Amino acid sequence: MERTQRIKDLQARMAARDCDAALIGYSRNVLYYTGTAQPSWLVIIPGNYTLYIRSGLDFALNDVFIPREKVREERRLERIGEALSTQVQGSARRLGVEMDILTAEQFRQIGKCFPGFEPVDVSALPLDQRKKKEPAEIEKLRKACGAIHAGHEAVLSTLKEGITELELAAAVENAHRLAGHEGIFFIRQPDFFMSRGPISSGPNLFRISGVVYTITGVGLSPAVPAGPSRRKIEAGDIVIVDIPTLVDGYHADQTRTYCLGKAGEEIHSLYDDLRSIADHLIAAIRPGIACTEIYRLAVEKAGELGRRETFQHFGGGKISRIIGHGIGLELNEPPILSGYDSSPLEEGQVVALDLHMLDEALGVVKLEDMIHIRAKRNEILTPTPRILFEV
Repeated sequence: MERTQRIKDLQARMAARDCDAALIGYSRNVLYYTGTAQPSWLVIIPGNYTLYIRSGLDFALNDVFIPREKVREERRLERIGEALSTQVQGSARRLGVEMDILTAEQFRQIGKCFPGFEPVDVSALPLDQRKKKEPAEIEKLRKACGAIHAGHEAVLSTLKEGITELELAAAVENAHRLAGHEGIFFIRQPDFFMSRGPISSGPNLFRISGVVYTITGVGLSPAVPAGPSRRKIEAGDIVIVDIPTLVDGYHADQTRTYCLGKAGEEIHSLYDDLRSIADHLIAAIRPGIACTEIYRLAVEKAGELGRRETFQHFGGGKISRIIGHGIGLELNEPPILSGYDSSPLEEGQVVALDLHMLDEALGVVKLEDMIHIRAKRNEILTPTPRILFEV
């Protein structure tokens, strides 16, 4: 589907939900449907749509791939409501809104400015539409993966005894930026906060924050308890780097495990089994398979390898039933490879397969790659070698 057809597809999805109009304001969705992330409201009705720019009109006119006559400048939401009321008649009108990201105040304003409309939640419609990536989107994901590989190369040239986690993270982030990373990432979660990405070493690998359900690092202070700390990395330490990138609006997510010096045989064995599980899943993923089935296969393989007690564990009896997620305009988006999401995977989707082993006596290893789901053979988009690096 070409990007100019995206709004038509949304209109069809709205019709299936008996939705008379939609008010789209989340920047990632506006970007997807129009080409601009300037502050806007995108109003969609059957057969027509208008993009109302709240500020940054000159930028928006240069950005959009929709016809310029569909773009107007309007700061006042009540005027948008008045215009929509003249276009959509009737006494039981349904207005689709993104309820999962609206604040209570925004929801109140919408109710005030769109009298006679019943707000209904259409948050899932753009997310479901965005699951399958167009060829141009795949190319943008490749660029983001190239930027993340530049960060890996920075680890190889920077990691040494005595450097702090913060200094290592800064070198990675600098390499990402020079490779085109836009310096931010998007996660659809209210009040989400984190550093530029998880990084951890040595004993910090076992200190896992509740902020993100992964190997997080401890951060610099309780204000942001995830990411790199000022801990100095020592010889023999395991280091895990999981810092994402965003290039031209699209994310890359990759994790690699490093050892400062030679890793012991037991750590190599732990990592080899983790990669065996990942390889098994990459081969098993195919169009039509349910996310829950992928999770079941992962747990089954871990059991065969005798790693059930370490696979996706966080220590202290805690375990994750999530092994991956979709990725694109947001870092974490549907589908969710887990014991909870029974939706089927489709050709053209891209998922980040996010796996780790935690053995409280040995250490932690982690491997994350982006998988482009194909009809015949899946493609690993992340280019960094999938090995345990000894630096």
